Amino acid sequence: MTIQFFKNANIYTPVDKGNPAAGKNQGVLDHFENGALLVEDGIIIFAGNIGNIADNTEIMKKLESVDNTIDCFGQCMIPGFVDPHTHMCFADLRESEFEMRLQGTPYLEILKQGGGILSSVESVANTSEDALYFNTLKHVLSALKFGTTTLEIKSGYGLDEQNELKMLKVIDHVSRTTPLDIVATFLGAHAIPKIYKDDPDAFISLVADKMLPAVKAQGIATYCDVFCESSVFSIQQSKKVLEAALKLGFKVKIHADEVNDLGGAGLAAELCASSADHLLAASDQNIEKMASAGVVATLLPATAYSLRKPYARARFMIEKSLPVALATDCNPGSSYCESMPFVFGLAVLNMGMTPSESLTAATLNGAYAIGMASKVGSLEKGKQADFLLLEGNSPAILAYHAGVSPVTSVFKFGEQVA
Repeated sequence: MTIQFFKNANIYTPVDKGNPAAGKNQGVLDHFENGALLVEDGIIIFAGNIGNIADNTEIMKKLESVDNTIDCFGQCMIPGFVDPHTHMCFADLRESEFEMRLQGTPYLEILKQGGGILSSVESVANTSEDALYFNTLKHVLSALKFGTTTLEIKSGYGLDEQNELKMLKVIDHVSRTTPLDIVATFLGAHAIPKIYKDDPDAFISLVADKMLPAVKAQGIATYCDVFCESSVFSIQQSKKVLEAALKLGFKVKIHADEVNDLGGAGLAAELCASSADHLLAASDQNIEKMASAGVVATLLPATAYSLRKPYARARFMIEKSLPVALATDCNPGSSYCESMPFVFGLAVLNMGMTPSESLTAATLNGAYAIGMASKVGSLEKGKQADFLLLEGNSPAILAYHAGVSPVTSVFKFGEQVA
């Protein structure tokens, strides 16, 4: 048994009340100006103002057995970031497509021409498992330096059983060889493979009837996702995949209404998905349906930034009591970004979110979006001691100090890992 005592910390944390924080509650934080964190075997047993410890007999006894006392010297302490939407498992970059977009070629047009996701599919197929592992590891460790301690990684650059399973195996390998908690998502329906371009329904049947059972037997993926969008998969095709996944015991999420208001947000509400992600074009009605169904809205402002599109309507969503999470969408095409501080800054400066709302979105609500809130997302008794120390006096430093990371130290289970 190891007991660590972190003192002189300026702690800001969301409060977990058993559900994602929504509406006015999204901006509510606990603040302990003279804060302390007592950690036993990596788990928090006390978080609060140091002056409250004297009234707690159990904690006072634990203090007698402290192995290490760490002085935080008044630095701001926040929970480790939870990034609930990434595509970090890929082989090659797509800089040439970035230049095409700068010249005005739409993202979906690039996909129609065989680029975009299909380009990454080809490179993954031609890359060994070991090479794919080291490339994924590089991105995950970069995210860790920026303060991400828990994240999700999707497959989806395979589009056939062999390569989807290869990607999930790589994600699992990275999970077991890094300090982070990593949640794997199967995204077999990420694009229409070239050989199925004239019969996408046949591919959807392959995903639902063959690939999903194989992924279930492999036992790595927790979630199933689908790219529901014009020129990709329709509402009915997406529903077929997600309903098949639910029957097999997967949790589900959906890429919804990124470019067009196809109704993916409404489908997420209908299926009570864990999250609907992107939502740049989601309608008022479907946003309200998501709120009623308890679906988390995972917003990806770095993608809107990269694609030079209007941002998702975070302010409206919060006003409608829809819980908002933030994620990087790290991928080789539309958002090559591992930095949650950058995403935080975009949310504050370009989406109208307050620093307090953004902190909740980047931690607790992100944890709910990937089923990890019982373990991470807030600094509270019983949760993992995953936290960051910042150079500033409050979480606002993440948006205020633009273009850099104000994260000075990263802790996982109470141990410094970056």
